[in-house]
Amino acid sequence: MSALRATLAALDNAEAVPVDDARLRGAALERSPVGVGATEAARRELSEGEAADIVRAEAAERLEAAAHLTAPAHADRAARLRAEAAVLLRFLDPA
Repeated sequence: MSALRATLAALDNAEAVPVDDARLRGAALERSPVGVGATEAARRELSEGEAADIVRAEAAERLEAAAHLTAPAHADRAARLRAEAAVLLRFLDPA
């Protein structure tokens, strides 16, 4: 479940729009937009390929972490990370 939450968060972060630094520095408080939704920005739409790349990166991160857990005391954690990676990769190739 944590792998799915982390991957959804990574996808959500990738959809965020970059903030313009100049816009943040130059506005006076009294010129700030007010009201519900005044500061909302349209989110980026990820292509299917971009989303798949993010899911692959999340799976690769777990496999890499599992590979570093070589001590017998960490065998359970390494197995859990490999299982999480397998679940994520199944979303890419459901067959």
